[in-house]
This record gives sequence, C-alpha cells and structure tokens, in this order.
Amino acid sequence: MMHYNTQQKTLVLPEYGRNIQNMVDYAVTVENRTERQRCAESIINIMGNLFPYLRDVNDFRHKLWDHLAIMSDFQLDIDYPYEIMKKENLYTRPETVPYKTGNITYRYYGRNLEDMIQKLGDFSDENKKEKDALTSLLANHMKKSFLTWNKETVDDSKIFKDLCELSQGRVKVEQDFLKLRESKDILQRKNRNIVDKRRVNR
Repeated sequence: MMHYNTQQKTLVLPEYGRNIQNMVDYAVTVENRTERQRCAESIINIMGNLFPYLRDVNDFRHKLWDHLAIMSDFQLDIDYPYEIMKKENLYTRPETVPYKTGNITYRYYGRNLEDMIQKLGDFSDENKKEKDALTSLLANHMKKSFLTWNKETVDDSKIFKDLCELSQGRVKVEQDFLKLRESKDILQRKNRNIVDKRRVNR
C-alpha cells in the first residue's frame, strides 16, 4: 500500500525532507544511549551535507543541533555538544526594537545622519583631529544626500549652515577651512553608478 506525504504528519522543518525526519523519529526510539548518541551524530553529518555551502558560516553546526532538537520535539535524550534552545523559547516573539519617534529636521539627510551629527557635537576639543576628520566625512555625505534628493547643485555654505543647525551650534565650519567635493563630481559619479546597474541587470 502506498503512503502519500499528504497522509503523513506535517514536517517540522521541510527543508530537510521526509527521510531526515524519519531518521530523527527513529533515533528517539533507540533505547541504548550510546547507540542513540551515535545515531544523532550521523544524522547531523547528513544534515550538514545537504547544505555544504553553509559550512563556513559561524555557528552552522550549532544550528544543526538546534534543528535536530526541534525535529525531535525536544524528545531526543542525548549529550548535545552545544546549549540547545529551550522548547518554550521556540515560538516566543523577539523583543520589540525601539525606534526613535519624532520629526526629522531635513528628510534628505535622514535620521541616522542627524544622530551622527549629534555625536559629532559631543566631541571635545581634545579630539580635534578626529573631530575635523569626522566633520569632513559627514559634511561630504550631507552634500551627497542633498544632491540625491534635490538633483541640483548646492553651495557648501548651505551644508555648513545645516551642519551647525543640526548640531545645535556645536559644530561650526568656515568655508575656507573645509572644501567639499564638487556637486558635478557627485552627480557624475551617481549617474555612472546608475548606468552600471542598468548594464548589470540586462
């Protein structure tokens, strides 16, 4: 008599297939602990062979043992080489990621850039060299972001004015002190990137 997959129990982890699940079900029934341990290790090796391209991924073996425990419904009594996740944690929701609320002063700069400018303002005068280097990086990135949204040239004085405003006056840059990349260079590079992407996608 033929047995169809639709008549069998639903696979816990379908990516491993029915045969692996059957092996796990068999391992749970093995009474001798030593034999059960050897059986589990053999299953892990087979599971790993199904995804050879993941062998260099960190914690790959650990994940395999977690998956073995899950497929056995945590009934496989063996000596796991790693600390296995608990059954009660399997379906728990991850903690909510706290997102900042509130308006963004200039949407074309984005919240992350505004946060970095705030951090820049916290730099003391003792770290002047680092502060100057970071100021140059952020100001150039601000100009690039501005041009991405506005698609027109922008004077450096506008960028420096915004930098001062977003840092609550803690970061002031003189135009003679810092020279930003030319608007045309930024726009040309952006256009080249667009053309390159189109060529790749053809």
